[in-house]
Amino acid sequence: MPLRNKIRDHVRTDRPSPQSRSTPAASDTLRRPNDPQRGPAGASWGAARLALTAFFAVDGFLFAAWVVRIPDIRSQVSASHSALGLALLCVSAGAVATMPVVGRLCLRYGSRPVTVGSLALLSLAVPLPAHAHSVAALGGVLLLFGAGYGGANVAMNSAAVDLVAQLRRPVMPSFHAGYSLGGLLGAGVGGLLATALTTAWALALGGLLGLAVTVAAGVVLLRGPAAPVVAPERAAVSSSSGGAPERAATSSPGAARLPQARLLVLLLGLTACCTAYGEGAVADWTTLHLTDDVHATAGAAAAGYAAYAFAMTSGRIAGTWLSIRFGQTRLMLLGGLTAAAGMLLAALAPSVPLAVTGFVLVGLGLANLFPLAIARAGAAGGPQGVALASTLGYGGMLIGPPVIGFLADAVGLPLALTTVALTATLAALLPLTVRARH
Repeated sequence: MPLRNKIRDHVRTDRPSPQSRSTPAASDTLRRPNDPQRGPAGASWGAARLALTAFFAVDGFLFAAWVVRIPDIRSQVSASHSALGLALLCVSAGAVATMPVVGRLCLRYGSRPVTVGSLALLSLAVPLPAHAHSVAALGGVLLLFGAGYGGANVAMNSAAVDLVAQLRRPVMPSFHAGYSLGGLLGAGVGGLLATALTTAWALALGGLLGLAVTVAAGVVLLRGPAAPVVAPERAAVSSSSGGAPERAATSSPGAARLPQARLLVLLLGLTACCTAYGEGAVADWTTLHLTDDVHATAGAAAAGYAAYAFAMTSGRIAGTWLSIRFGQTRLMLLGGLTAAAGMLLAALAPSVPLAVTGFVLVGLGLANLFPLAIARAGAAGGPQGVALASTLGYGGMLIGPPVIGFLADAVGLPLALTTVALTATLAALLPLTVRARH
């Protein structure tokens, strides 16, 4: 930053956004011509936000493109259910092993270059499963796929946390809405082309699309104005604002705030874990519950899951407005309780319409819990906070489906699904603990 800008650091902008009335954001140190809501710099921030949303969307698209081809890959490698399950665990293993490393890379080199590199790796890895002809080979390429996927999620969310602080608006849910929209598009296109293209061609074209978006969006993102990194010693969680970091008022902020920041990140990571537990369970067990327990047709069961996915996407699109309207803590509380009530209705309802209504409530309730938890973890702990919370969240996504499966064998699937209501309630209450400790 030029010296003539630094001398204005103490000046607050005269038109603060509603969610930052009492919290000076990092962007307050900029001169008025560079205010994110006016002038040429505002257009640059808008372009950076659009480019980052494109990265989230292509990440969801590529993951969905792979998921819809899993049955074909299974036949290709002649894998049993257990062998395929072990191979699929390699995606999680690659992601979990990569996430902490990527958090450190973001601190050293910046989140934006790491985002571009991670999405390029993911795009290059997507076509590889189509060329595996054994379970071992499939597991190996899925380790690489998981590394790209996990790295992209940490880097993108870290870049989003920095951009949220600069814009001084709680726009994190809009980025995750891009991921959801990309996933819906990837699943839809993959389903339509399932009979028209071989698995190898479909995944290759998906990888090429990913590389094209990575190059185009990467140029915009890397050329945009650099957002100051939200570092742990500078950040604090804002319980009801847009999540922008505030500078510590203590005389030794690093020593005083880091232990508290680590605790806050852990609590928010547990919130992400509880949320992802529900997302994973609903994704894997919704259609089976509707067909086996509620006696829905296959078409009605698919429509029920589509309604859940559409509700989650819609909730994330509205997430920024809802965060401003209710505050982040209140929105997370209402979202978790809504998801808990919806899951009880979906699990125990005797009819298809009631069950689908329940899943719609689950989608709406869970929609903003994960992105807001990640955003607040990033505000408290910087890129490494994002990495820790993302790792815990991914762990919830990993353990949810098998836990539901074991419980279903013991007590039946409807009762097993009610555990999602318990974790959603916990996800609703944990942000209150974060607020109390802040």
